[in-house]
Amino acid sequence: MIRLPDPLDEDFPLGDGTAASEADATCPYCGETVTVTLDPGGGAHQVYVEDCPVCCQPWVIVARWDAEGGASVELSREDGG
Repeated sequence: MIRLPDPLDEDFPLGDGTAASEADATCPYCGETVTVTLDPGGGAHQVYVEDCPVCCQPWVIVARWDAEGGASVELSREDGG
């Protein structure tokens, strides 16, 4: 059996193999603190749009993982306001 390299091994060489899959953030529209589900398999830097589960307004999410697999998340308003 041929084992292909895991792309996360390259992105997180010093980590323990476990990248964060959730982060708490504050909605830029309603101010509620929410838990954002993350997909570390999508790469070490991601930008995507998701709706707030409280007020349903669209966020732009910027997610980044550090070498240890820890995640940081920034939410901004999709309308640029």
